[in-house]
Amino acid sequence: MDFVLALHSHLPYVLHHGRWPHGSDWLCEATLDTYLPLIEQLSALGREGVSAPVTIGVTPVLANQLASPAFAALMEAFFAQRLAACDDAPASLASTGDTHLLPLAGFWRSRFERLRELFRSIGGDLVAALRDLEEHGQIEVMGSAATHGFLPLLARDESIRLQLILGHAEHRRLFGRAPAGCWLPECAYRPRGLWEPLQGARRRAVRRGTDEHLASTGFGYFFTDAHLAQAGTFLGAYGEVPLGAERFDAERHDVSSHAAPSVVRTPYRAYRMAGGRARTVAAYVRDPRSSLQVWSRDLGYPGDASYLEFHKIRWPGGLKYWKVTGPQMDLGAKQPYEPAAARDRAAEHAVHFASVLASIAGDARGNSAGVIAAPFDTELFGHWWFEGVDFIAGLYRALQSQAAVRPVTATRHVGEHPPRTTLRLAAGSWGANGDWSMWLNDQTRWTWLRLWPLEDAFWDAAPAALTSEGARPVLAQAARELLLAQASDWQFIISTGAVTDYGERRFALHCDDAARLVAALAPGADASALEAAQRLAEELRRRDDLFPDILASVAAALA
Repeated sequence: MDFVLALHSHLPYVLHHGRWPHGSDWLCEATLDTYLPLIEQLSALGREGVSAPVTIGVTPVLANQLASPAFAALMEAFFAQRLAACDDAPASLASTGDTHLLPLAGFWRSRFERLRELFRSIGGDLVAALRDLEEHGQIEVMGSAATHGFLPLLARDESIRLQLILGHAEHRRLFGRAPAGCWLPECAYRPRGLWEPLQGARRRAVRRGTDEHLASTGFGYFFTDAHLAQAGTFLGAYGEVPLGAERFDAERHDVSSHAAPSVVRTPYRAYRMAGGRARTVAAYVRDPRSSLQVWSRDLGYPGDASYLEFHKIRWPGGLKYWKVTGPQMDLGAKQPYEPAAARDRAAEHAVHFASVLASIAGDARGNSAGVIAAPFDTELFGHWWFEGVDFIAGLYRALQSQAAVRPVTATRHVGEHPPRTTLRLAAGSWGANGDWSMWLNDQTRWTWLRLWPLEDAFWDAAPAALTSEGARPVLAQAARELLLAQASDWQFIISTGAVTDYGERRFALHCDDAARLVAALAPGADASALEAAQRLAEELRRRDDLFPDILASVAAALA
């Protein structure tokens, strides 16, 4: 039976929008904790001759940041800050009588220096490093929507097309080849049908399904959550449901709490999406059983007592010295971290996970086209679960001795086993409650009421602006600001309640800037307004510098 590990890498655009706590340090932390260790381990597996065909999704907005020279300079400064914390550790620990933690400062120094050397050896270009791994056949890099927009809630089909067309084009530009698959932001899906997310807010209309947009853009597969595949009817995405900050956990996966499915299907198969198009799109279904081992808050691996405690940090410096120690334990009672013991535990968990996959394969004996799809956020491994990247490497080593399970890329599986069973998905996502309520609720309703008229104004102005030399730079930057405003991150941040002001501020900023630019493109705007908008567009381009060929995608979205 095939096994597809899919890692979804995404962060919103944070370059030139401050550093700490929610600016570029967010990107630097993910790079230090997750992206560099993952490249390090995949490279090591390649040298060992261990097959590790991970399917890695990198959103275009993230890839643009990782390829930016500005990011490389920020990352060097971030390494310097981390190493300075190691320099200060002896005096800081002595001042509080914690010198027993000093060996851990040495552990962090060694790690930071090793990863800094790796960063420099790849020229500070993580995109090039991933591209090189793909060119050597070690991994597959998957595409996504340009800024991770929540596609089912965008008001205009042109907006959905721009997210996907630009995402496809940017992937080709940065990774040197067209992406075979697409990570749907938040695994959010909407079938063809009547669209009216807020009663009376927009004209009721029949809209194309998400899979139809994927097919017309050229994407060949995507991933969906199991409850969407098991339910053949609409899940009530617009109903009032309690909010939760976590993703849709496997142990909370109860289809009966949403709607009784008309058909219960196996998750261990890639499906052909319905629609009767010449080009088909395959849907991989997330496996709840294996996902439980990693996602579960209570039963999953990351909560093991040996692993690094994420929440306890020593200030000043920001180093972590403690392990989980025990469930529900007060932070003050945490015991010192033991790196060697944690590595051993990660190896044990990797072997156990390989046995879980083998058990699933045994249960599905006779399914010659079977596949276990395990999609996760990349940042879970290394950042949230420090030992997670070691776990991934250990898993591929362990799978070498599991004849029943063959790790493959997503493209290889559907290439060898073209899906023949047609599937109709329900609307929903992998967010809390399994629907869209994490992004559309009482706290975020205002964002959509602001965004939808802005979409209309932009697309109404775009055809004429594309033919005007003076208007084109204004239109290009307006498109960038609109796309940044569409990022699903802002509603997610608002809904969690953790840093609501940041999500609200970033959303409003990009909406305001897009509106100012679009106003100068409206019919009847005078020449002085256009000149002022040209200056503003140049100023904003220096701040939000991404998607250099955006107008070609705007034109394609209008076609």
